[in-house]
Amino acid sequence: MPRDYYEALGVSRGAGDAEIKKAYRQLAMQYHPDRNPGNAQAEERFKAINEAYAVLSDPDKRAHFDRFGAAPPGAGPGFGDTGFGTLFEDIFENFFSGAGRGRRARAARGEDLQYELKIALEDAAAGVETKIQAPRLERCEPCGGTGAEPGSRLEPCDLCHGRGEVRRSHGFLTVAQPCPKCRGAGQLNRRPCGACRGEGRQRAERLLGVKIPPGIEDGMQLRLSGEGSSGPGGGPAGDLYVLVRIREHEVFTRDGADLHCDLPIGFAQLALGAELAVPALHGTATLRVPAGSQPHQVLRVRGKGMPHLRHRGHGDLCYRLILEVPPKLNAAQREALEAFEAASRGERGPLTKAFFERMKKLLG
Repeated sequence: MPRDYYEALGVSRGAGDAEIKKAYRQLAMQYHPDRNPGNAQAEERFKAINEAYAVLSDPDKRAHFDRFGAAPPGAGPGFGDTGFGTLFEDIFENFFSGAGRGRRARAARGEDLQYELKIALEDAAAGVETKIQAPRLERCEPCGGTGAEPGSRLEPCDLCHGRGEVRRSHGFLTVAQPCPKCRGAGQLNRRPCGACRGEGRQRAERLLGVKIPPGIEDGMQLRLSGEGSSGPGGGPAGDLYVLVRIREHEVFTRDGADLHCDLPIGFAQLALGAELAVPALHGTATLRVPAGSQPHQVLRVRGKGMPHLRHRGHGDLCYRLILEVPPKLNAAQREALEAFEAASRGERGPLTKAFFERMKKLLG
């Protein structure tokens, strides 16, 4: 896999945090082991993607990588492109912490996971507690997370003698670096566990409870700390991010805490005014249409929309008045409309007057 983390995620060196996060999510979903069972190449790609994101999402680690790059696996120390920055970091670490002390690599943290949860708009308004079945990597029970076959033990590394580091001389300088044989662990697994193949964790599914707060919006994430995959070698677990998706509603569309609805209405109701029972998210509401209302005018029922997520109160129900013209008229309807038309001759409304004024100016 490429050691260029930008290449691993398919982004440019000038990519912003949002672009990096988007690229990571797409690739992580594509190469996730649960979507590619038995595909070793996809699993390695998934690990490389996580490694790249761990570096590029951290400002300090990214700045270090931009300056010094990442040392290729198995590369020895030197002043070229094989770890110049790490070399001097190790010098100062040894100087201040004591050169006689060995060090072992910390157990790696498990991967963060994402679970997409779809809910109804009504559930988003009221809040809901639900259960999800989340696939993840959990500690291997037969080996207790050590990765060694039950009954066997991890052995001290014969290259670094269990210290997790080797020391090399560069003139008058002595530099400590992670042991290339045990990768800084200080121990070797001579007999890997047959159940987890030495990784110390296995694929499993866990039933978890999730509490959806009232007013949550589409695309928001909820973090469940420590509910991601367990770390290899007994390392701490990552986090699980629940991505909330709200299903499309048959009547309402959402704009923040406001709910919008197109309401068909007749000419007589617009002209004379009316009091209508209109749909609400939970039942019905009463909408008063003032006499002389106009098509596409928006009327509100205050405080009956979605709850605000971060403060008190609710949004509004918003109804856009859509004039419905009957495609056919019966005799009584036609007679009534003809009488209205006859009574209205010579009278023009403000919109009609303004239109004819503009037309006169246009025609000279």
